[in-house]
Amino acid sequence: MTSPFFLRIGTRGSPLALAQAHMVREALMRAHRGSESDFPIEIIRTTGDQIQDRPLSESGGKGLFTKELDSALIAGAIDLAVHSSKDLPTHLPSEIVIAGYLPREDARDAWISRGGLALDELPAGAVVGTASLRRAAQVKRRRPDIKTTLLRGNVETRLRKVEEGDIDATLLAVAGLKRLGLAHRASALLPLEAFPPACGQGAIGVTRRGGDNATRDLLAPLFDEATGAALAAERAFLAALDGSCRTPIAGHAQVHGAELSFFGEVLKADGAESYVVRRRGRAIDAAMIGADAGKEILLRLPHGVAGLM
Repeated sequence: MTSPFFLRIGTRGSPLALAQAHMVREALMRAHRGSESDFPIEIIRTTGDQIQDRPLSESGGKGLFTKELDSALIAGAIDLAVHSSKDLPTHLPSEIVIAGYLPREDARDAWISRGGLALDELPAGAVVGTASLRRAAQVKRRRPDIKTTLLRGNVETRLRKVEEGDIDATLLAVAGLKRLGLAHRASALLPLEAFPPACGQGAIGVTRRGGDNATRDLLAPLFDEATGAALAAERAFLAALDGSCRTPIAGHAQVHGAELSFFGEVLKADGAESYVVRRRGRAIDAAMIGADAGKEILLRLPHGVAGLM
């Protein structure tokens, strides 16, 4: 007999994606006193996982990590999908909504280098591998003599590339390292102000079908209100900029009681220019704060966001 709270969880198949899906399942089990069989995990291979030889910005952007999961949701093959929130496109299919976010983990980037050398200590011409235009621009802003190269693959693959000397250093989300039990591999944790993260970094987001009120109600106990407000500001900032992985954009919001603070940044791809915006306001106005910050940046860009590419 099917459980009254039976939900199928969709996820990508990488070790990090699976770790995050298991976190959602464990939260559901605690909330509803269920078992693993009540919340089966369905692995869905995405286009983004299959493309390893070129930047996602050249292949369709963030949606490459979500479209197969979206299709499975719409078809009714799964009831919810688990995502790294920074991978969620600004605009979702009309049939799908963001149900909410688990409490956010550390949003900072970790610096991983051979020998533990800091960015400022790397020799001229050293190679930093990353798949993120934002991270590459932030590195070049501080060290224009550094070479950045495309680095795709899962977390373990990227760490191995540093260990084996294929590259001198890389940057990874602290949250991902912690969820994989690999936080000890970080050479340093980078400060938010100097290296602001991608919008949504550190937060696990869950999507569901719009109108599926039964799933909505079962998921509700999992979600964190402060994380939801922070992500509303960050996603509104991206939406105002029409942001995608084709442009180096960073944004981070923090909630302190009823107040929200936001820091956003847009960079030129080579790190030579950057535009920063700060906002404070009521947490209930999170989306308005983020949108307003994005509009300010647009007014300051002489040729729009496209001019930074």
